[in-house]
Amino acid sequence: MKVFSTMAISASALTAEKLRIDVVAQNVANMNTTRTPEGGPYQRRRVVFSELLTDASRHRFVRLPNRGARQGVKVAAVLADERPPRLVHDPDHPDANAEGMVALPDINIVNEMVDLMTASRAYETNVQVLNVTKSMALRALEIGRG
Repeated sequence: MKVFSTMAISASALTAEKLRIDVVAQNVANMNTTRTPEGGPYQRRRVVFSELLTDASRHRFVRLPNRGARQGVKVAAVLADERPPRLVHDPDHPDANAEGMVALPDINIVNEMVDLMTASRAYETNVQVLNVTKSMALRALEIGRG
């Protein structure tokens, strides 16, 4: 049924965007973290999406056992940014090197806020899609009664 596949697509996007919001929050929370369990400063993370789509050679949706056709968005990976850390002169910091330089994550708060706003808008849009789809399904049921 198309209504349920539309809802499943939006639900997958909601899940993916929620993770993206969480990753942005993690980046902002750790923008001054100089020491991690892995060693060195925190590395900015970013979410990579991919689609749950069709088998392109047959133009049909790939069927998974006991699940039917799968469509939507999935998180392919959460990757650490490979940019080098930002060096700041702060000789009093406990993690300062011999020259007084401290390695901080290369996180730009403006970019993080833009990512957060984009993810929030995408989340809101998918909530609206779910609500409109539900409303359409209810109206279709009312037509069937009449």
